[in-house]
Amino acid sequence: MNLGFAGTPGFAVHILQALIDSDHAIDAVFTQPDRPAGRGRKLVPSPVRTLAEAAGLAVHTPLRIADALAWLKDLDVLVVAAYGLLLPQPALDAPKRGCINVHASLLPRWRGAAPVERAIMAGDTSTGVSIMQMDAGLDTGPVLLSRSIAIKPADTGMSLTASLAQLGADAVLQALARLETLAPVAQDDALATFAPKIVAADAAIDWRNDAERIARRVRALAHRRTAYATMGKDRLRVLEARAVLLQERATDLVQFPGTTLKTSDGILVVCGEGALLLETVQLSRGRGRPMSALDAANGYPNILAAGARFDVPG
Repeated sequence: MNLGFAGTPGFAVHILQALIDSDHAIDAVFTQPDRPAGRGRKLVPSPVRTLAEAAGLAVHTPLRIADALAWLKDLDVLVVAAYGLLLPQPALDAPKRGCINVHASLLPRWRGAAPVERAIMAGDTSTGVSIMQMDAGLDTGPVLLSRSIAIKPADTGMSLTASLAQLGADAVLQALARLETLAPVAQDDALATFAPKIVAADAAIDWRNDAERIARRVRALAHRRTAYATMGKDRLRVLEARAVLLQERATDLVQFPGTTLKTSDGILVVCGEGALLLETVQLSRGRGRPMSALDAANGYPNILAAGARFDVPG
C-alpha cells in the first residue's frame, strides 16, 4: 500500500521505522513544525522529521493538516501516531482507505494526550495499544485491533512509552496486513477516561497525598516534566523514589506532611500516609546534576536536614 505517516515525538519514531522496514511505500510524512528548544531557543526538528529525512522520505510540516489535502488524496492509508493535532473530517476522508491511529492505551481508557503517564499515576496494572479507525473526535473512533502489556512496578513514563512503541509498531503492521478483514469495534463511551496533557502543575508534589500516589507520579514524570518539591527558593526534582511505611517512633517526630527524616533507610519525607524514600534527586543549586539523596543531604544539609519541611501547596 501507499502510506502516509503523521507523527511527531519519539513514540512515533518507532512506528515510522517499522513502516520504513516493511514492504509498504511511504509517500509522505507529516510532522509538527520545528520548535525552539534549549537555552539558545534554536529551532529543532521533531524526532520524526529527523528520521524521515535520514531515510530520504518527503517531509511536510503544515501548520494545519487541512492544508495537506492534495498529498493526502494520493494515499491509500494515513497512519497517525502522536501527531499532536486533531484531523478535520476532510483530512480523514482524503486517503482512499481512511486514517488509522496508533494510540498508547486500551481504548476507551485514557483517551487524550498523555495516556502513558496517566495510566501510571492512576496505578493501572496493565495498558496497551489500540489501532483505531479515526473519526473527528478525540480518540473516539472504532478499534480495529488492540494489544495489552503489563505495567511493571518499576516502569517509568519513558520505559513504558518505549515498550508501547514497540508493541504499537508490531500491531500497526498486523492491522495493515488484515485491513480488509478486521471488523471495527465501537468504543463504549460510558467507560471512557481522559488523559489530559501533562502541565507544570502536574509535576508539583503535594505531600498531603499518600506516599504510593506520589511515588507513582514520580515514576510517570521522571526525566520528562520531572516531579519536584520546593523549600523556599530551593527546588528539588525527584527522579527516583519509593513509598515506605513510617515506623511508630518516627511518626512521633513529625506532625506535618513534607517534613524530612533521616533514618537507617535514607532520606524520608513524610506524606499524608506513609513516607517517600528519596533515591535520586536534582537540586536547583550547584551544577544541577542528578545525585543520590544521601549525597544531596551531605552537600546541602540545610535542605535535607532532619526536621526540615518542604512547602505544601496552599
